[in-house]
Amino acid sequence: MAGSWTKLTVKGNVKDLDEISAVMSMLDNGLMIEDYSDFSFNGMYGELVDETILNADKECVAVSIFVPEEKPIAEFRAFLQDRFRTLSLEVCITAEGICEDDWAENWKKYYKPISLGRVTVVPAWEKYTAREGEIVVRMDPGMAFGTGTHETTRLVMRILQDVVRGGECVLDVGTGSGILSICASKLGAKEIYAYDIDPVAVRVAKENALADGCDNITVGVSDLLWDVDRTAPYDICVANIVADIILRMLPDIGALLAPGAPLILSGIIAPRKEDVIEAAAAQGFSVEREENENDWVALLVRRRA
Repeated sequence: MAGSWTKLTVKGNVKDLDEISAVMSMLDNGLMIEDYSDFSFNGMYGELVDETILNADKECVAVSIFVPEEKPIAEFRAFLQDRFRTLSLEVCITAEGICEDDWAENWKKYYKPISLGRVTVVPAWEKYTAREGEIVVRMDPGMAFGTGTHETTRLVMRILQDVVRGGECVLDVGTGSGILSICASKLGAKEIYAYDIDPVAVRVAKENALADGCDNITVGVSDLLWDVDRTAPYDICVANIVADIILRMLPDIGALLAPGAPLILSGIIAPRKEDVIEAAAAQGFSVEREENENDWVALLVRRRA
């Protein structure tokens, strides 16, 4: 292969191979799968079988992709951590050729200001002068997912700019770095409640919100909607997660929304779009808008009166 590449590998239990492969294929379709669960050696191969194969753990599987040097490897890793955490899968994520201490610095290598309509996402360490009328969201993602470089985040931010009019109460399910909550706050939302299952992501989101002057964002730990504040209906909800988890959430989300509130669903790979649309329709939601980028889809749905 020409150029420099990083081998990004996810190791997990063989029973989770389909789900691991599905998540990895969201980043790249060229998967290398190491699965020796069905391999048996009876001597017929002579001495041609590698000893590592003979001694391989039959309960373990590894799925790898090769990431070119111009891609943000740390963003890829954070994306995987976020998706597997949401799916409650125990995996180990490694990158061949990158030591643990290099992950954080990898953010800075390719993370530059990103313009998305009225909103521009700027790395916290960069000097940047806003243009007149420009909304600046400053981010230091750490190891939480969400910098604005990934399609799923960009799709939601485009929709948010049209649905936040000012004064709304917003629910952010699976907040990651807190980027969507901060965006909603900067656009004029009155109060935002952001949740993530990962305490590290919650800490990062809190730090980012405070550093960017957004004191109207409440961040907490919750497994989907389990520990969400239910004292008032939400005027807007965003959920940038994965299709399977969206399907699990849809039967319960309606009870938390104000009448006619927009529900923005993202993290949906194109082949799963119809599954989400059908599940949403079964709960009384209809698609009002669809945004696409590469193989990713975001949907704006509302519950019919």
